[in-house]
Amino acid sequence: MDREMTAMNYLFDLGGVIIDICRHNCVEAFKRLGFEDIEDYLGDYGQKGVFLELEEGKVSADEFRAEVRTHLPAGVTDCQIDEAFNAFITGIPLPRLEALRRLRSEGHKLYVISNTNPVMWESSIKAAFAQEGGDINTYFDGVVTSFEAGVCKPDPGIFELCFRKFGIRPEETIFFDDSAANCDSASRLGLHTVHVPPGQEFSSMLSCR
Repeated sequence: MDREMTAMNYLFDLGGVIIDICRHNCVEAFKRLGFEDIEDYLGDYGQKGVFLELEEGKVSADEFRAEVRTHLPAGVTDCQIDEAFNAFITGIPLPRLEALRRLRSEGHKLYVISNTNPVMWESSIKAAFAQEGGDINTYFDGVVTSFEAGVCKPDPGIFELCFRKFGIRPEETIFFDDSAANCDSASRLGLHTVHVPPGQEFSSMLSCR
């Protein structure tokens, strides 16, 4: 990135930037339940079929589980399905939460824009942000999720919703995402973007501020 990071707004993706994820864990968990073609539905940067429909808010969690169950042997419970799906999330290292708190203490506004789903949102994601005794609002000034917005990144509509909802100007905002496609979409809307590759900490990319 060739611009100094002096903007007051920081817009973060969650999975792969704030929250550690592991697609392999999730795939293996579903395979153990008997979902043999699960790899056709789960991607590192996007989902397909009913998994995508859940992220887009087109189906409820119960409808999602019912569809998933058609790929599974009889007797698999909702709890087992949720547990397998939540294996995608492996947690948030405390230094990342500390970095977020530091940014807010410096007077910056922090926001989330995430492709996610209500199953993870109400369980593993909620738990990850509770480890210091708070919740996601302890670290961010506002949140936009794909399942509530009805659209997923890289669709420009989810970014535009974020601008309207929080009254932020793209030219005054830096967006961090682990997906190059999402960064490209954001850049076309005027956001300053930082691509966070696997193994890289977003906090180390703040040094040029």
